[in-house]
Amino acid sequence: MSQSMIESDPQSPPPTQAADAVAGKSQGRLIFERFLQNRISVVSLILLVGIIVFTFSATGFGPIPGWWKYDFKTLNPQAGGPTLSLWPFSFGDHPFGQNRIGVDYFALVMRGIQNSVIVMVVIGGLGTIVGTVVGAIAGYYRGWVDAVLMRITDVFIVIPAIVIGAVVGQTAGESGLGVWVLSILLALVSWMSIARLVRAEFLSLREREFVEAARVAGASDARIIFKHILPNAVGVVIVSATLLAASAILLETGLSYLGYGIRAPESSLGLLISDNQSAFTTRPWLYWWPAVFIVSLALLVNFVGDGLRDAFDPRQKRFKRRKMKEFIDAGAPRPKTSAPQTSTPE
Repeated sequence: MSQSMIESDPQSPPPTQAADAVAGKSQGRLIFERFLQNRISVVSLILLVGIIVFTFSATGFGPIPGWWKYDFKTLNPQAGGPTLSLWPFSFGDHPFGQNRIGVDYFALVMRGIQNSVIVMVVIGGLGTIVGTVVGAIAGYYRGWVDAVLMRITDVFIVIPAIVIGAVVGQTAGESGLGVWVLSILLALVSWMSIARLVRAEFLSLREREFVEAARVAGASDARIIFKHILPNAVGVVIVSATLLAASAILLETGLSYLGYGIRAPESSLGLLISDNQSAFTTRPWLYWWPAVFIVSLALLVNFVGDGLRDAFDPRQKRFKRRKMKEFIDAGAPRPKTSAPQTSTPE
């Protein structure tokens, strides 16, 4: 055996060095470092936080005033088209223009983003809590408890979400209680997908050795669920919450567009598109600004969710890379091989 084969590569660290570096880190730090490696998700998170901070600081929230001088309910003299200038950068009096009655459109769009963020957070948070509780109970206790809870879940799943949302939105709109009640009611009918995912995770984890050891040691069901199983399922819960939050934005804008969601004098991105769709050819900026922010918010939340999924379960990332490599290899042209010539006996 040659000397070059038995000598280790001086550029590569010893096998135990990388293992020791990983072993000395907590699970949370490993997840955080994996998330930072996904540049698209990190940039998406920064942009998402930036949009939220900019929106809530512009027009204010509740009793807290904002830095923008116009309100989303105040009528102003018509001043023409948008005054936003990218070079040299300048906001002007009405950067997004005005609607047909003179209300500053920048204030309307900012207020619409605020309501979309409220719906996203409430549905993502409350829906995740309800779905996690239902899925955890069904997956841990199984038997008739699992059967009853899953049949209830199936009833909600087979009904289209837009139909349930229309009924809920109509009820919330007639009550006049605003975006908070609409968000809570929608959250109470948006937990089904998370419940199924958490149930599947609990069915798998409850058979692990550490759960059996805790059960033999006399731990109560509540301690086993919250102390042993749920921390190992938190990755599925968090990733599912981001997906639910992204779908909540689209659900709210769709309901508001149809007239079953947020209503005037409040503002919503879907409501702005519905009110200004007739101006698509004459004043297209009234249509495009809400549409741009709807797509941006949904995409940014989805990108953050993808990064969290890869951070909590790096096997998913390796699986996608392997599948992509197989797909590329399958589509690559293969060199033609000529059949071997055989001589026929004379």
